[in-house]
Amino acid sequence: MAGAPDEREPGPATREQLHVSCQVFSEGPAQGKPQEGLLSSFPIHNQKCQLMLLKSLKTNPYVKLLLDAMKHSGCAVNKDRHFSCEDCDGNVSGGFAASTSQIVLCQNNIRNQAHMNRVVTHELIHAFDHCRAHVHWFTNVRHLACSEIRAANLSGDCSLVSEIFRLHFGLKRHHQTCVRDRAILSILAVRSISKEVAQKAVDEVFESCFNDHEPFGRIPHNNMYARYAHRDFQNRDRYYSNI
Repeated sequence: MAGAPDEREPGPATREQLHVSCQVFSEGPAQGKPQEGLLSSFPIHNQKCQLMLLKSLKTNPYVKLLLDAMKHSGCAVNKDRHFSCEDCDGNVSGGFAASTSQIVLCQNNIRNQAHMNRVVTHELIHAFDHCRAHVHWFTNVRHLACSEIRAANLSGDCSLVSEIFRLHFGLKRHHQTCVRDRAILSILAVRSISKEVAQKAVDEVFESCFNDHEPFGRIPHNNMYARYAHRDFQNRDRYYSNI
């Protein structure tokens, strides 16, 4: 998310961690067991996760717009009911559990506030899609592909700053390439299918889903664009309320 100083990621993240970051879970993520003993970091991770989540919900323009959109669509989000900070196995940063409509935040893998902002935004896009449409997450790979395309496109996952820190930049139509690649990797992380099948699903729905910018109305390339999008959404909401 260009233009915001807290959106810069630190260098030490691995490429795998940056790629396989957010998933759609059938029940819940594979949870790591809290470390035992006096040096356990679980309480520290949990407290930090809760504080960063609260800041995202209160201050991040991407998240604030999505919360308003969810409420407008009849799916108001409750922090204690719909978010859970947990330890997760592997390099997963978060996921949307469709069966419980709950967003899981992997407190042991979310590195900083900027990372938290993107994970919460990404998963709220899945939650928004789950609210507004009959998404068959685990029986129709094209449905999953569409939501993963939208989440990669609209969450800041493929912002210029994020891609520069991954050392991925300079290609023509790079944003579209990033969105396509990340959608495919997200599908492969949760579905036991071949890369060719995942690519085919993404290709079949890419144009329509890439151009579906709801509820932002545009691709929010940075915080400033997201603030403008939130303002426009609020004005649009007021307009329809007065008709």
